[in-house]
Amino acid sequence: MHLTRLQKIALGIAGASALGIGAAITFVPQAFYAGYGITLGPEPSLLSELRAPGAGLAALGALMLAGIVRRSLQDAALAAALVVFLGFPAGRIVGLVLDGMPSAGIMAALVFELAIAALCLFAFRPSRARAEPRIALR
Repeated sequence: MHLTRLQKIALGIAGASALGIGAAITFVPQAFYAGYGITLGPEPSLLSELRAPGAGLAALGALMLAGIVRRSLQDAALAAALVVFLGFPAGRIVGLVLDGMPSAGIMAALVFELAIAALCLFAFRPSRARAEPRIALR
């Protein structure tokens, strides 16, 4: 499959976002979460539990970006983008239902994640015009 300009833009936005957010959580979790009004203490176990998924998110972001330039990684990059940007909002919605309304910063993150999910779903929607030609064998 050859990526269209819109698909490259979608993977670029998703990848840069995931890489940046994941790197921030991994390397400066106190500063990152302070932006949401969450104060983290110096507890090593808590910080480890935050840094680990942060590093995973950064790695998925790097995979999304790599999918723009490496054809062999395109399918994995799309899957990563959809898993991240559908999974995070799903978790936030569960939190809304079970825990109540979070801070305005968390709600803004939810809107941002839903926007990227919508962009990826739109950019990678099935289309006959983009379908690869198939040879019918009889």
